[in-house]
Amino acid sequence: MSSHAAPGGLTPTGTISSTGDRRRVVFATVIGTTIEWYDFFTYATMAGLVFGTLFFQPAGAGVGTLLSFVTVGLSFLFRPLGAFLAGHFGDRVGRRQVLVVTLFGMGVATALIGVLPTFAAAGITAPILLILLRVLQGISAGGEWGGAVLMAVEHAPREKRGAFGAAPQVGVPLGLLLSSAVIAIVSAIAPGDAFLEWGWRVPFLLSVVLILVGYWIRRSVEESPVFTEIAERSAQTKTPIVVLFRNYGVVVVLAALVFAGNNAVGYMTTGGWIQGYGANALGLTRPEVLWSVAVGAVIWLVLTWFGGTISDRIGRRRTYLIGWLLQAVGVLSLFPLVNTGSVVLFALGLSILSIGLGLTYGPQSSFYAEMFPASVRFSGVSISYAIGAICGGAFAPLVAEALFQATGGTTAVMWYLLAMTVVGLLATLAFRNRAGIPLGIDHEAEQAKTPLYGVGVTDA
Repeated sequence: MSSHAAPGGLTPTGTISSTGDRRRVVFATVIGTTIEWYDFFTYATMAGLVFGTLFFQPAGAGVGTLLSFVTVGLSFLFRPLGAFLAGHFGDRVGRRQVLVVTLFGMGVATALIGVLPTFAAAGITAPILLILLRVLQGISAGGEWGGAVLMAVEHAPREKRGAFGAAPQVGVPLGLLLSSAVIAIVSAIAPGDAFLEWGWRVPFLLSVVLILVGYWIRRSVEESPVFTEIAERSAQTKTPIVVLFRNYGVVVVLAALVFAGNNAVGYMTTGGWIQGYGANALGLTRPEVLWSVAVGAVIWLVLTWFGGTISDRIGRRRTYLIGWLLQAVGVLSLFPLVNTGSVVLFALGLSILSIGLGLTYGPQSSFYAEMFPASVRFSGVSISYAIGAICGGAFAPLVAEALFQATGGTTAVMWYLLAMTVVGLLATLAFRNRAGIPLGIDHEAEQAKTPLYGVGVTDA
């Protein structure tokens, strides 16, 4: 194969030659996913802190909290719909256009939550509207991730896919960090009853500004070079989802279980449960809990970037396996530290947990992208991610709260999180390392070979 660049600045490997273009793509994916997940995590945090009182007041404190977490999980049930839609159109019309649509969907839903009436003002209409907007958030989130990671990975040099793929992954802890910081600041400005009356609305309304910033940034980057090649050759698959499940159904299920192991544990912080537990059961103040979560988010961010980068050196699979072991350590140490009631040890427990979470999250973009052929890649990564989110994080806060209320302690919650970690570990063992496999349309035959370990060509 010739080493000369193809028309439009593309190289035969399906990457772009401009370093400046690559930097813009990395920046755009980080900022875009940060904004989307700021929206998502703001909702989850408020579900743990105030939604039980504001929207489910007649149910009582305990049941109201459970119902709040049901709405967190409900959105995950609609992620596959978002993934199916985004996967279909992402493989048919392009990655970038789908990302712009999902950004607006998430942002509009979030801003509207900020102006909703509470149950005291509108009765049953209030939780119904809240649920409908949460569903829109779920559909948008289901389409967001796949497009963002493919924009990053498909623009990347072959030897740096893990590092580039970590960019949208880093946006998730950044979104959590930004959300926690904003809510903590608002809590300090509007403490006590003021937070319940109007303070909780401010983080949602700020999403309007973030939408405009994200739109401007995402419109400034070029389409994925892999999809550009596909479009130029009119090689789009007419029914990518049908092809995906006919040929790669087992891969999708196992890939989903890999993510489920990370997502269930991660949603102890991102899903709002640990925030509510710290404030309601341990007696920590709301700012203490939120700043502790922010500290954990910083550790998660750094280790997510490190996990993606190191996977370029030691392989995706090996990075994951190390990450699962460290995640298990984090799960086992979390509650002994958190339950001391010390804010310092609360933050330490979340920080230790975040180490393994980062190493099992950083390589995910490149790991997923290298599983599927170019023509069905958007569908493959999006649907695997969405199914994994349902199996993992969708109802993890609800399960944790139910276990806590049933047993009066956190031991059962610990065993649940440890079991999900083992599920992720076992699913990872099914895959072989495919780091560096060509991603362009010319290499579909090589990409179509099973990524499952022990089938076909195996690792050295």
